This record gives sequence, structure tokens and C-alpha cells, in this order.
Amino acid sequence: MTHWVRFRHRDAIGFGALTRSEINVHDGELFGQSQPSGCHLALSDVELLAPAEPSKIIALWNNFHALAAKLNVREPDDPLYLLKAPTTIAAPHAVVRKPASYDGKVTYEGELGIVIGRRCSEVSAKEADAFIFGYTCVNDITASDIIGKDATFAQWARAKGYDDFCPFGPVIASAIDPEKLVVRTILNGVQRQNYPISDMIFTCQQLVSRISHDMTLLPGDLICCGTSIGVGVMKEPVNTVTVVIDGIGELHNQFRH
Repeated sequence: MTHWVRFRHRDAIGFGALTRSEINVHDGELFGQSQPSGCHLALSDVELLAPAEPSKIIALWNNFHALAAKLNVREPDDPLYLLKAPTTIAAPHAVVRKPASYDGKVTYEGELGIVIGRRCSEVSAKEADAFIFGYTCVNDITASDIIGKDATFAQWARAKGYDDFCPFGPVIASAIDPEKLVVRTILNGVQRQNYPISDMIFTCQQLVSRISHDMTLLPGDLICCGTSIGVGVMKEPVNTVTVVIDGIGELHNQFRH
């Protein structure tokens, strides 16, 4: 397993493989040919960035058996998803602020993210692993009161599309089995979510396959796999959110009213 990061160091942006105490800096392209540069940087000397720059972010809804049962909704025949704008991207430790134009509830959603490594179109589920670069932690932030504000049109993209509403990272973990992962979300020191990825209605490979038949996926694109039970409102003036996936890492961010 390799944990890949992107970082800023002395006004230059780079990438490399993370060890316990430092970054093994690489030359080349994260989603192409790369090799160690021989340079090593301490984590304390860099600013970690979101570990990819996706051309699009795909966010799933109703993709867990347990949540569908709790909501008493029918499990879908096809993946249900929306697109989040690239301007929603936020780095690890980002401070996300409530939009000035919105005065309703804002929720956290801890999720597993799939990062695409190769151009991907109309692939089968059996082929999908060859196109997945790795996995990351996501907080799919949502201005939840907007979704049903207009009875004629569910406003999912707007509710999830505000600037900085998609922190993800801090790493992309390659060569990891997502079926063994568990997502935990901690809000202000209290665990609010704890659910297994094995409960997904559509597996990671099925998601990549099905979505690649709808649209071409490009290197760096992010698929947010959806969330399960435990989504909640961030009520405090300053909220600390941590999404933990053992084997990948911990994504920390703040949300401020």
C-alpha cells in the first residue's frame, strides 16, 4: 500500500509517497509515470493540499442497505448520483464557512472516495480495478434545507455545490481492499457515524463501471460513494469534523457559522 499526497512547499506544488514521518517526493505525474526524486520533506515543512484535482466530483445517494432501510425507501436499480463543482474542493484541515446567502441547516457526511487513475469509458466491473488509482476520505457537506426548498425540483447540486463543500484527503491510498474498510465520522469529539463499506448497494467496482457507461471518467476524478446512517447537523459556532477510515487516514476540517 502507498499513501500519496499533494503538497505546497516554498510556493511550489509537488506530490509524493507519505511515510510515518516524511514525504518521499516524486518527479513526473501522479496519474502517469513517476519516480522518486531523492528529496525527502518533513510533514511539518509542507502544506498538504487536496490529493487530486478532479475534473468532476460524482456524489452518490442511497447507496447503503442500512440507510435505505432506515429511510424506508426502495433500493435503486442504478446508481443515483449528482455532480459537485470542482470549486467545492477543500484541503485537509480546511476551514469551511457557512455561505452568507444561506441561513439553514448544514450537515456533514463522512464517505469513502474513489480516485480514478486512468481515462475510463464503458469498462466492466471486472476491469474497474485497473482504472482505480486509490481511495480517500471525503466530507460531503450539504446545505440540507435547500434540497426540497422548491417542490418542483430537488436541488441536490446547489445544496452540495457551495465553495469548499467537499474536503477530501489527506491521502490517496493505493492497493487497498475497500470491502474491508469502515467509515467513522467524529463531530466535536463525539462519534456520529460508524458503518462498513461492505454494506454498499453498488460496490466500488460496480460504481466505476456503471458511471463509466454514462460519462468518461478522467484521471483524478473523484467518486464519493455515498454515506450511511448518522448524518447530522453542524450546530456549533465552530465545528470540528474528522472522517476516519483505518488504512487510509483521518480527514480533519472545521465548519464555522
